[in-house]
Amino acid sequence: MPNQVTRRIYDYLKDIPPFSFVDNEEALMAVAGRVEVRYQPVGTVIFRPGEPPKDRFYLVKEGAIELYHRVEDAESLVERLGEGEVFGIRPLLAEDNYLFEARAVEESLLYAINSAGFRELLPRYPALTQYLATSMAGSGRFALNRPAPVPKLGDDSLQPDLAGLLPIQANRTPITCPATARIVDAARAMSEHNVGSIIITDLRQRPIGIITDRDLRQKVATGLVSNQELVGEIMQGPVACIRPMLSLADVQIEMVRRNINHLVQTEDGTDKTPVTGIISKHDILVVQGNNPAVLIREIGRAKSSAYLRTLRERTEQLLASYLEREVSISFITTVMTKINDEIIRKCIKLGLARVQADGLGNPPALFDWLVLGSQGRGEQLLRTDQDNALIFEDVPQHRYAAVKDYFLQLASYVTEFLNDVGFEYCSGDMMASNPRWCLPVSAWKTQFSQWMHENSAENMLHTSIFFDYRGVWGDGSLPAKLTEHIFQELERSSARFLASLALAALDNPSPLTFFRNFVVERSGEHKDQFDLKSRAMRPLTDAARVLMLEARQGNINNTFRRFEVMAEREPQNAELFRAAAEAYEVLIRLRATMGLRRKDSGRFLKPEELSRVQRLLLRNSFEPVKEIQTLLEVRFQLNFLR
Repeated sequence: MPNQVTRRIYDYLKDIPPFSFVDNEEALMAVAGRVEVRYQPVGTVIFRPGEPPKDRFYLVKEGAIELYHRVEDAESLVERLGEGEVFGIRPLLAEDNYLFEARAVEESLLYAINSAGFRELLPRYPALTQYLATSMAGSGRFALNRPAPVPKLGDDSLQPDLAGLLPIQANRTPITCPATARIVDAARAMSEHNVGSIIITDLRQRPIGIITDRDLRQKVATGLVSNQELVGEIMQGPVACIRPMLSLADVQIEMVRRNINHLVQTEDGTDKTPVTGIISKHDILVVQGNNPAVLIREIGRAKSSAYLRTLRERTEQLLASYLEREVSISFITTVMTKINDEIIRKCIKLGLARVQADGLGNPPALFDWLVLGSQGRGEQLLRTDQDNALIFEDVPQHRYAAVKDYFLQLASYVTEFLNDVGFEYCSGDMMASNPRWCLPVSAWKTQFSQWMHENSAENMLHTSIFFDYRGVWGDGSLPAKLTEHIFQELERSSARFLASLALAALDNPSPLTFFRNFVVERSGEHKDQFDLKSRAMRPLTDAARVLMLEARQGNINNTFRRFEVMAEREPQNAELFRAAAEAYEVLIRLRATMGLRRKDSGRFLKPEELSRVQRLLLRNSFEPVKEIQTLLEVRFQLNFLR
């Protein structure tokens, strides 16, 4: 019988990633039995840069740990870790030295996890290995919800329960160059072939090094190395090699063990034979689960909205699989947006076929179908209600009524098909089938001008929805004209309009009460529930939008990308903007997870239904919300408008 201390440790570990992926009580109890409980006074250093990894990694039970990066005598804060967060695991599994200093900044209680016992679990629990493979960043700690580069969608499909056992084969010809090539030539080859790495080979095509996008960003783009130097100046070597036809699980374990993103495939699995392929983490994401490319192909072949609904339901299974495996939100949103866009385009094709069957013929003018709100930002994971509009080219007055009637009829069919798929009609009727939102270019320009010059509450509401538009059908020329008009109008009314937008972003103050309880709805259908969208997500989307408008960046809608761009433009605020982006990822993940569990939009949460880790992540996301709102208040001098 396990003692009570071991049982308490087990009860704590079983709900926290990565331990939550071990679904065998006996196995996890064995890990818990080897845990050391360590009290760390303020100022205690757990490990230092350059030290070899100890035989343990750490979980914060209570208190706070900070990671610091040291350069000569200066240090900078990398990350602050709180209850339920793991650190020190990357160097341990990668067999590499620590990169950062870990220091207790509060009285802390740590669980020191024995690495030997933990390693034994990797071959037995593929979900655990996959979680580590997709979630470990190169930061010296084990980071949750860290965005990863967006992979390309492949063509092969494997069932989720078989994927880890089946062999994974390099599915593309590797791009190589000789050691005599210049860095600029290697970068050009990577760009031309749209790949994220290039292998440096000798005269017999044996691998001697590798260059990745990350090397180019960190060493060349920063100016540390000239792009005219030879590739040997920045390549990594020796190369990690594998033999052909290893299983997916074996490849993942190898990547986790070495803490690398690429494995070079050679004839015999060593660097003594020619290169035959390359496998990246991106390739692994493509292989696992329902393959997005297969779903997209099926959407293109669909003949009815009923079948589209079935495919969208399969997409939600894919989404659930990604969320369970803690795949990065940047990848998930990219996949889901691509699938949703294809469904919308298919519904437009079905609508065009129906109007032709009605005898109305082909479209009488150029038009673009616009998606708005979360889908316009490329952030819609669940099937929520529709937000869309239609823009068509200006036509002579005598043709206007007939042209608009045609597009209204088309829009009514398209929105009907979308409703059949599961995207419900918008309760506020913000759809292209509404005559108000089916307009020619000139009328749309007039409408946006009105919203920008008359800053009423209703206009601010419309701005929060319609300013996040994106064309999914058409050649894009009409939305581009609208974007150009908006920025022309900003030159006329920039200060007042942007201040009004910033003020709207402050409508929802801190989501926590003085006693650190969640601010819940006091009455109505959602009494005692927390409004995740209004109180946490909307302040961030509103803030990102107004900051991008101020920066005159009109072609970037996605909230993550907006904060990334702002971090690049304003280095002095980069840490805040990146924290805001990470907070938004946490919120999107939580909303999708809860929505799938309850089969609803995930917008309203009961605090008591959240796990300890979910509550912690949610609370932590509120701090960037508060800091972003403070930045807006100062930048746009909002105290004078209150």
